[in-house]
Amino acid sequence: MLKTRVMTAVVLLAGFVSALFLLPKNGWIAFCAVFLGLSAWEWGALVALAAVRRSIYSMFLVGLFVLPGILEASVTNGLYAPAWVYYAAGLFWIFLVPVWIWRQPRLGSRPLLLAAGATALVPAAAALVDLRGVHPSFLLAVLATAWISDTAAYFVGRRFGKHKLAPSISPGKTWEGVAGALAAVGLYASAWATLGGSPMKVAPAWILPVLLGLAIAGIIGDLFESLIKRQAGVKDSGTFLPGHGGILDRIDAPVAMLPLAVLAFMR
Repeated sequence: MLKTRVMTAVVLLAGFVSALFLLPKNGWIAFCAVFLGLSAWEWGALVALAAVRRSIYSMFLVGLFVLPGILEASVTNGLYAPAWVYYAAGLFWIFLVPVWIWRQPRLGSRPLLLAAGATALVPAAAALVDLRGVHPSFLLAVLATAWISDTAAYFVGRRFGKHKLAPSISPGKTWEGVAGALAAVGLYASAWATLGGSPMKVAPAWILPVLLGLAIAGIIGDLFESLIKRQAGVKDSGTFLPGHGGILDRIDAPVAMLPLAVLAFMR
């Protein structure tokens, strides 16, 4: 199982980094559209859509994603997607989702869950285009925040975890893991500010609070997907990734972080 997990991770990382640095803009948009379509397919499964309706939902979200490129909506604001898309995603992740996680209502409204999926997935896909437009290494640096946070939370929580973060949603997550994640991201942010800076000309003092905020958003995204899976009665969002589960299982943190990164670094 571990060997399969590692091999899948290596293939995914190699494929992603190759696409990130080698594809032209339209090729990158197509790459993101494929990932969005597969993620939407998994979300449709969590909402118990039949295969035909799941396909329609996936194509609809992909259509929403590619529409700005067709209409050239970015002419007025310099972004691939209209700015209001990111502000809507920001409201969703900062205000609505934390309340959702705290109260844990069992939502039987399929349209509401489908709308939540669109609000989560489409802005994240658009953010992949906009952040990569700054420079591929900039997007990679933002995504590294999620990977560092997840890794530190896992190992610190496994070694020192005693106080459960959200036992009814994700029993394995602990407050000690959260502290470890924030500490690791803090070190990463300090290194970024000291050594790398930012192509957005962001003041070094601003990088630490931004990355810590993104790490917290990633934890919220992780808990949100765990809540949806628990209410759907499944352990994994899908089977696309051997040893890992589904695509949503791997992108739950970045989905929340990416639109907020656009707001923090590019607005």
